[in-house]
Amino acid sequence: MRARTLVMAAVSIPVLADPLRLSAAPPGPPPLPLTLRRTIELAHANNKEIQIQEKEVRAARAARLGAVSPFLPQVQVNGGYTHNSATLFEGGGDRALSDSGKDAGVFTGYKDNINAGGAVTQSVYRGGGDYAALRKAGLEITVQEETLRARLLDVEFDAKRLYYGLLLAQENECIAEDLLAQAQAHYADVSGKYAHGTASRFDLLQSKVHVALVIPQLVGAQNSVEMIGADLKKLLSLRMQDEIALTERLDYVPVAVDEGAFLRRAYERRPEMILKSLGVDMGEWSIRQARATRLPRVDASAATFFQADEVGRLFNSRHNLWSAGAAVTLPIFDGFYTKSKVDQAWARYAQAGLAKENTAEATAVDVRRACLDLRRAQSIIDSQRDNIVEAREALRISEVAYGNGVGTNLDVLDSLVSLSQAEQYYASGIYDYLMAKASLDRTMGESAVAP
Repeated sequence: MRARTLVMAAVSIPVLADPLRLSAAPPGPPPLPLTLRRTIELAHANNKEIQIQEKEVRAARAARLGAVSPFLPQVQVNGGYTHNSATLFEGGGDRALSDSGKDAGVFTGYKDNINAGGAVTQSVYRGGGDYAALRKAGLEITVQEETLRARLLDVEFDAKRLYYGLLLAQENECIAEDLLAQAQAHYADVSGKYAHGTASRFDLLQSKVHVALVIPQLVGAQNSVEMIGADLKKLLSLRMQDEIALTERLDYVPVAVDEGAFLRRAYERRPEMILKSLGVDMGEWSIRQARATRLPRVDASAATFFQADEVGRLFNSRHNLWSAGAAVTLPIFDGFYTKSKVDQAWARYAQAGLAKENTAEATAVDVRRACLDLRRAQSIIDSQRDNIVEAREALRISEVAYGNGVGTNLDVLDSLVSLSQAEQYYASGIYDYLMAKASLDRTMGESAVAP
C-alpha cells in the first residue's frame, strides 16, 4: 500500500488542524515498534485470563498427582504417652514373661505407658475406580491445556483484528489526506482560472464545497486511527499516552482455498473439537468409576509398635509386636447409590457425544464461511486493483480536459471521488482477506506464534 507521505497544497481553504498534534509538548520516548508477531506475544503475556488459565493447568497437574496416591502405600508413624491410675496387671523387665517371651506389660499396659510404632496400608483393588480416576485426572490436564490454547488463539485473533484494523484505518486516513490535498489543489487551480475569467463562479463554489465535504471524511479516518489504537493499547496493557508504530504494511499473501483440507485440519486441531472429544473420553471413564463402587474392595495392612514404661526400655524385641492382614469388602446393597451414579454417568456420556456432533457441524460452517470470505475478498481485490489504475487515468484525463477547456469541473470532482472510493475498496478488500484468513486459522487451531 501507499507510503504515508503527503505534501499539502497552499490554498485559501483552511487545512484541518488537530489541536492535539499542534499543541506544544515535550518530546517523549520513541514509539514502540510493533510487528504482528510482537503484538500477539505482548497480548499473550499481559492477558489476565490467560494467566488465570495457566494456573488452572497447574492445578490439574497437581490433582493428577493426588490421583496417583491410591496406588502407593500409605505409611504412618505414631507415638504417645499415657498415664493410667491403675492397670489390670503390670509387669516389666524380667519379672513377668508371657509364653511368647514378650514382656507381659506389652499386653496389659503400664501406669506410665509409652508407645511408638508405624503402619503401612495398601489398597490392592477397588473395582477399577482408582484407575478410572487416574485416567480422568490425566484427561483433565489435557482439557485445561486445550482450554488454555483456545484462550491463546482467541487473544491472537483479537490482536490480529486490531492490528489489521489499525493498518486499514491508517490507510483510509492516508486516502482521505490525499483526497483533501487533491481537492485543495484543484480548488486552487479553479480559483486561478476564476481570477483570470476562464472559470465560472459555479465551478469555484462547487470546488470549495467539495473541499469542505472531504474534511469530515478525514476527521472520521483520524478518529478511527485513535480509537482502534486505544483498543490495541488496552489489549497490550499499554498506557493510553504510550506511542506505538506498526512496522508492517496492509498487504496479503494469497492462499489456495481447499475447503476439504481446511475442514480435516480443523477437526484435528481446533481446541473446541479436541475438548468435545475429551469430554466423550472422560464420560467413558466416569461410567467405569461409577460402576466400581459395586465391585469388591481389597486392602492390605501391616503394623508394628513398641510399648514400655520407660523410654530407655522401649526399643527392644521384648517390647515389640507386629501385625499384618488383608480385608475384603463386598457391597451388597447401597440404597441404589451406585445405580444413580451410573445412570448419571451414562447421561453425561450421551450429552458429550451430542456436544461433539454439534461442534463438528459448527466447525464445518465456520470453515465454509471463511472460504467464502476468502473468495469474496479476493474478487474485490482483483477488481479494485485494476480499477485504481483506471481511476487514476480517468482523473488525469479529466484534469487535462478541464485545463484545456473541453472538460467540466464536475468531471474532475467525480474522478477524485471515484479514485478515493476505489482505493478504499481495495484497502478494505485486503483487510477482509486478512481477517478471513485469521478466522480460518482460528477455526483450524493455527497460531502465528506457535513454536
